[in-house]
Amino acid sequence: MDIKTFESKLAELNLSKKEFATMVGAVYNGVINWNSKGETPKWVDSWLENYEKAKSYEAMRDQVFRIEKIK
Repeated sequence: MDIKTFESKLAELNLSKKEFATMVGAVYNGVINWNSKGETPKWVDSWLENYEKAKSYEAMRDQVFRIEKIK
């Protein structure tokens, strides 16, 4: 994934590079250094995809819980 796409995806997911680094157990400066390479490591694509799916699942789960409490 190129850096512009990475940064765009982080913004879409409401994550900063620092938060991302903490979540994946990476050194923040290492994440920043990806800029010099112009791309992210290959695992980042799938990690972000899975993170996005997990957030969607949690949102649906929370909605179901709210509905169930109404009934």
